[in-house]
This record gives sequence, structure tokens and C-alpha cells, in this order.
Amino acid sequence: MSQIHLRQGIPDDFGALLATFDDAVAWLAERGSAAQWGSEPWSGLPNRVDQVRLMVENPGLRVAEIDGEFAGAVVLDEQTLVHVPPVDERELYLRLLITARRFAGHGVGSRLISYALEEASRRGISLVRVDCWAGGDGALVRYYESQGFKPTVQFDVLGWIGQVFEQRVD
Repeated sequence: MSQIHLRQGIPDDFGALLATFDDAVAWLAERGSAAQWGSEPWSGLPNRVDQVRLMVENPGLRVAEIDGEFAGAVVLDEQTLVHVPPVDERELYLRLLITARRFAGHGVGSRLISYALEEASRRGISLVRVDCWAGGDGALVRYYESQGFKPTVQFDVLGWIGQVFEQRVD
């Protein structure tokens, strides 16, 4: 297997990240999980295109590459999302974690999570949190648990049920 290389994200990653969302939406819809991110390609939805543009402009964007190809991305931030209950300590939040379908099963998500935990440690932060869609067959919830995250609270944004997870960094 080829090595996963991480680098700082740049605005030029916009096309690859948007295509990754389009592929993920199609894959989720095929499996009956359209409630997670919808069933329309994000490239055709102006508000979603704007979201992706903000992601590639975020200084916390890190891109995973395999053999020079876009394989996934993570966006890290020290700010909690508005729909997630805040905590009384400094935290590093995974605002996005996505793997290109072509590289599913290659450890991209695990490598990006490892990077997030390492980055938290470098910054002297002991709490890393992430949230995900809690619906469907629960596979996404089980994935984060398999990565060492512990479920904390759930939230509801207009019927979209999310699960917040945390992991402590020594």
C-alpha cells in the first residue's frame, strides 16, 4: 500500500474536495443514507459550494494524498460549532473528516484522526471532539468509536440528529 502524505490545504483543493463530497453523497444515497448529506450533488447546490469554499480557505485544512492524488481531508478548529454544546476547556474540533471513495479502506480517515490527536498534543490541548450523523445503520457512530472516541451528547438540527464524540489526549 502507498504511503499517506499529509499537507496543508490550499484554495486550489476546492475542485477535489467538492468532487469528494459529490462522490460521497452519491455513495450515501445508494445505501439509503441520503438523510446524512442529501441526495443532490453538492456541486449543484450554491450553499454547499460556498461551504466547501470556506473549508478550503480554512487554515485548519489538511489534505491527505496517496501517490499525489487527493485522498481525503480534515478541517481542525479550536472553535466549537454553534449546534454543539460548548465545553469549559480548550479543545480541538474536527469540523470535517472525509475520505475520497477511491481510497476508502486505505486508512485515510485513521491517519487524519491521528494527525488531529498529534496536533492537539502539539498545541497543549487535551480534548479532541468531532460530531457525525447519528442516523442510518449507525456505521458512522461505530467508526468513531473504533477510532477511540467516546460518545457524549446528541443534538438535533431541524431533524438531523448528530452525535458528539470526544477523545482525550495525554
